Amino acid sequence: MAAPPGAGEVVPLRTRAGGALAFTVAAFHLAKLCGIAVNAVAFPALRPQPGAPARPATSILVPARDEAARLPAALRGIQGQQAAEILVLDDESADGTAVVAERAAAADPRVRLLRGLPVPPGWTGKSWACQQLADAARGELVVFCDADVSLEPGALDALWSGMCAQRADVFSVFPRQRTVTVGERLLVPLIDEVLLAFLPHPLLRLPVAAAASANGQLLAFRRAAYAALGGHASAAGDLVEDLALARLARGRGLRLGLALGGDLVSARMYSGYRDSVRGFGKSLRAAHGHSDLALAGAVAWHLVAYTLPWLLARRNPAWRAIAALGLAQRLLVNIKTGRRAPEEIALVPVTPVAVLPAYALALRRSARWKGRSYPTAIGRPGPGSRHLTPGGGR
Repeated sequence: MAAPPGAGEVVPLRTRAGGALAFTVAAFHLAKLCGIAVNAVAFPALRPQPGAPARPATSILVPARDEAARLPAALRGIQGQQAAEILVLDDESADGTAVVAERAAAADPRVRLLRGLPVPPGWTGKSWACQQLADAARGELVVFCDADVSLEPGALDALWSGMCAQRADVFSVFPRQRTVTVGERLLVPLIDEVLLAFLPHPLLRLPVAAAASANGQLLAFRRAAYAALGGHASAAGDLVEDLALARLARGRGLRLGLALGGDLVSARMYSGYRDSVRGFGKSLRAAHGHSDLALAGAVAWHLVAYTLPWLLARRNPAWRAIAALGLAQRLLVNIKTGRRAPEEIALVPVTPVAVLPAYALALRRSARWKGRSYPTAIGRPGPGSRHLTPGGGR
């Protein structure tokens, strides 16, 4: 009988444990590749479609907190759309966000600045800002658009075309994510990879909450659907309010639609590595069912699936093939989303290590974002919250 490997020796693939591990990791990668391949065909990207019904009066709603640097570019894209009104809510910003919105309002009568009220107990700032915007909006189609999003001409019409094509009551667009620094390229591409690998677009038709997703960067509701959900009040204390609203919509029988931004919608979600870590850290707990065990398991598994194969690849050709499967996933995702950043593929093996600080933040019982602290558990509106019925601002 062969002696067991030494303490510093790599376990060869031919051993039973090594073979089982290699088989499991390879099966995981192949399953992900199958999911991505399905979505490469089935997941639509925004594009204008002839024959769509006339778009109803549309309100584009922009929650903005300390967004003076990014808001001008966002507003230029938004003002290029044929929307009936554009509402910008200054969420107690400490910079010149309100000044930027006032200048836009002076030049465009569709633009209106709202001054956000203090956040009530039990609410996150984002949900409270969105609810105030919806209460003031007049449109039958309400489109929430973050200040980091850039809309190209025709984006709103393409959104409506996609919404009609999918017969959606709630429609979410995943922008093409722009990354500038290496730190952003380490983490941000995970958003598209998770979406395309684990949510085959045909599953959106299934009446189960697990087959629901949304991206709050660009999220549209028919007015009646938003009212049926109870607005953002139904996700008042959830740090991942977009996903909570999507699952609630699915639970109430509303139809969800999703699309990639394609060439019409893009965003730079975070600015640098530290900002990316903070952003991921505030949402990872919710993404893992608020479970410490699930968080720890995800950390361990991704190190095994993406980093370990490269450590073993030099000694074993089978592990080299497994490592290549991880690279193939990122390549297919980049092709589908139109990302032109081939250097991101080389970063795949170190991404599980780079994301560790975000997981550490997620294990804390509170998260800090844009100067505010929140418990990471899902909350509900507190007794002191004040909420207007959606549409009450008409």
